[in-house]
Amino acid sequence: MPEQTPRTLNHFAFFRFCPAYHQLDNDKRKQMHRQYLIHLRRVADHLDVYQVYPASNAADILLWTAIEADHPASLHKFFTRFAQATNPFRDLVEPVHTLWGLTKPSQYTKTRSAQEIDPFAKSRNTYLTIYPFAKTGDWYLMSREARQGMMNEHIRIGKEYPEIKQLLLYSFGLQDQEFVVVYETSDLALFSDLVHGLRDTEARRYTKLDAPLFTAIHHKPEETLALWERRADIETA
Repeated sequence: MPEQTPRTLNHFAFFRFCPAYHQLDNDKRKQMHRQYLIHLRRVADHLDVYQVYPASNAADILLWTAIEADHPASLHKFFTRFAQATNPFRDLVEPVHTLWGLTKPSQYTKTRSAQEIDPFAKSRNTYLTIYPFAKTGDWYLMSREARQGMMNEHIRIGKEYPEIKQLLLYSFGLQDQEFVVVYETSDLALFSDLVHGLRDTEARRYTKLDAPLFTAIHHKPEETLALWERRADIETA
């Protein structure tokens, strides 16, 4: 049987360091970072911590947590644990935005794509881009065949960029958007070319929402948090 996408929950939480954090000395910041990661690693099967600022001033860091979600109770357990892990630090780092959804097999392809992101991968590409997405009502009122034809064009263009991986999350009835679209790449200029190429496809007529878009930079969790430590050894060109 062809491999299909398993059911997982992927949660993307954007946080900003509070003024109280910036009043801490370096030793207290390092201590806070250690405790923060200890709490977060108890939450989910996998954790990544990304740098957001200065790619965007909307947040400082992004927490990507992922769990297997075969059982309905797994989501309840995750949300409880996430709140328990992050709430003790709310005076130092506050949430500013969340995006989340569930994976499932695509209705437009018969097998799992080789370009699909594995939420539990041990390594990551340098950059992550993520945004909410929704289609217009007219899209869903078209025939299955008409939608399939337009998606085939979309898929064909995506395969021209094998270096770029994608994760599609379904969030119908769970958040304001219908999907969360996630890409991994090691080349932002190449990714921009892909998005540009998708703009003149027929399916673009039926896009209702695809913003805000966030770009984040991957480091090991400890290295991401260390970017907010006070350091004298600033790298210069």
